[in-house]
Amino acid sequence: MYRNRLILYGCGDFIDDYEGIAGYEEFRDDLVLMYVASLTPAGELERLRMMPLQHRRLRLTRASAVDTEWLRDTLERVSAEFGTHVELEGDGALLVQPG
Repeated sequence: MYRNRLILYGCGDFIDDYEGIAGYEEFRDDLVLMYVASLTPAGELERLRMMPLQHRRLRLTRASAVDTEWLRDTLERVSAEFGTHVELEGDGALLVQPG
């Protein structure tokens, strides 16, 4: 988020052909996020729901609870300096609301 505006990176690689490239396993290329953003008419973010998914062999499934928690922790850590917090919802979605 920047000035209460949503900035998303890497959204073009929802399902990709990068699977299996050795040496970058720590980045978890098997995990992706499906974004559902709610914006005001002025374009400001009201809330952002992200559904963690895992892909294997060009197929998507819901990410496990452990993988979802890993994503939440990672996003929380890298977003903290910007005042953005990521919450885990009961249905397994991740939620970002402006502060």
